[in-house]
Amino acid sequence: MALHVSSHPLVKHKLGLLRRRDTPPWLFRALIRELTLLLLYEATADLPVAPKRVETPLEVAEVSALSQTVGFAPILRAGLGMVEAALELLPTADVRHLGIYRDHATLLPVEYYSRLHGVPTADVYLVLDPMLATGQSAVAAVDMLERWGASQVKFVGLIGAPEGTRALRDAHPELDIYLAAEDRQLNDAGYILPGLGDAGDRQFRT
Repeated sequence: MALHVSSHPLVKHKLGLLRRRDTPPWLFRALIRELTLLLLYEATADLPVAPKRVETPLEVAEVSALSQTVGFAPILRAGLGMVEAALELLPTADVRHLGIYRDHATLLPVEYYSRLHGVPTADVYLVLDPMLATGQSAVAAVDMLERWGASQVKFVGLIGAPEGTRALRDAHPELDIYLAAEDRQLNDAGYILPGLGDAGDRQFRT
């Protein structure tokens, strides 16, 4: 497993805007979309390509085409804010929603919904969730995908805590994790510090 924390100046700038407590929900959602595009650009940099011949208006050209199909697995509900950007980048991708929430008393994940029917139709699935806090929801999401039969999984988020990345690494040592930042720690309630609050609440004004 490798932890990839983006060093891109635009990622750092937009993340700073996202963290501000006075950022309104409409701008918060727009920033999540923009950050998702930038992070997915990095998370898909190792996708294999194969040569292909196409006809241009003038002649036949040798081009490259993805040789793997890609799917997205957003964790409800905060992960919904990342799906639109993901589909802009890969509009034919398979999307499989995963319903997982964190029990605030135990901080353990509770699975309540999934669209993992039939067999996997993509070669690699990217789990989408803005926050990697305790890591338990991410671990549960990867567990669900692997039980379903997904052969390759990655995690793409905005902010992680060391506790979360460690939990995900321990459970799935082969997994690649892509983040905009890794913050200092979790507080007693399981929120990332300094973080940005509850990403779901801030997106949907709840």
